[in-house]
Amino acid sequence: MLVMADFVFNISKGRVAELANRVNANDPTEASLLVLVLATSGLESDATLIDKDDFAAVVSGTTNEVTNSGYARKQLTEAGGTTVTTDDSNDRVDVDIPDQTWTAVAAGDGWSKLIVGYRPTNAGADSTIVPLTAHDFVVTPDGSDITAQIASGGFFRAS
Repeated sequence: MLVMADFVFNISKGRVAELANRVNANDPTEASLLVLVLATSGLESDATLIDKDDFAAVVSGTTNEVTNSGYARKQLTEAGGTTVTTDDSNDRVDVDIPDQTWTAVAAGDGWSKLIVGYRPTNAGADSTIVPLTAHDFVVTPDGSDITAQIASGGFFRAS
């Protein structure tokens, strides 16, 4: 089970709900949320990662994206099922994405963190992907499917 964010990257504080709304509005065209997984080996501390301003910076130190066969970044466009719900009764906004499944992920890199990022265009390099949230997601791939089950309250809450 993936719970609410373990942390929100400093560059994204106060922006997650708005960027998710932009993806849903297709503004700019081709904007998307990306789901990326970081490897266990070499993972920098949360205190270091929280200060990274783009995905290129996230993986520029000792931290690496996983390379297992069967793994690929997940892209969520305006049709990807992202919901942004204003909850006036509880004075908050919840952002949710569907559960994410990777099929037949081969052994290799251990999985440690799931990162949700915002990419303004399909052609955008890693230096244009804004990291939004980080979630502990410890998995040891063994050839089976891996599913990140997103909490019923969503992956992010602003209150």
